[in-house]
Amino acid sequence: MNISFNTGNYARVYRAKTSTQYNKNTSSLSRRENNISKNQHKVYLKSDDMLYSGGNGSGLSFYIKYADNSSRDNPIVIAKGIDENGKEFEQTININEIKPSNASIIEMRALEAHLNIDKRGGLTSLPKGAGFLGLNDRCDFIGMFKNVIHDMKKIGRYDLARIYLINLRIYSDFEKKAEYLESNYTK
Repeated sequence: MNISFNTGNYARVYRAKTSTQYNKNTSSLSRRENNISKNQHKVYLKSDDMLYSGGNGSGLSFYIKYADNSSRDNPIVIAKGIDENGKEFEQTININEIKPSNASIIEMRALEAHLNIDKRGGLTSLPKGAGFLGLNDRCDFIGMFKNVIHDMKKIGRYDLARIYLINLRIYSDFEKKAEYLESNYTK
């Protein structure tokens, strides 16, 4: 395994060479899927100026920083990273325009970090279903929270249901405030 460091963007690149032996009975599809000479994952190490650094199970890996033109009233962040297909990306996100009922995982991580939401000792304040979302996947996080709360109550995990309920309220209140401001101040 080769490990290289890139201090310019605080990235660590891991490369592992794999060898695959084929069985004559293996289908050509599974041969193509297993014919990988290198696996590459990029992990961004969090620095002091980053709001968030991480990824998820889809292969998405990214970091989020405030943009130079960000202000208290108009917070703007830049998200940079590698998508689930191994392609580099950069997105500019206006925090005030995020709608948790129709958001990407990148937008929700930006909102989570900006609002400094208590993760209760875990890695995230978001529902478990968000773990495999890709770069351009959008979903209703408010609905996801409601479903997880329902499931936690059903199995008697009222402690976890309460934590998810607290986070649901924070994200719902943010969306309601944004809708109120948009309807009253953009006319």
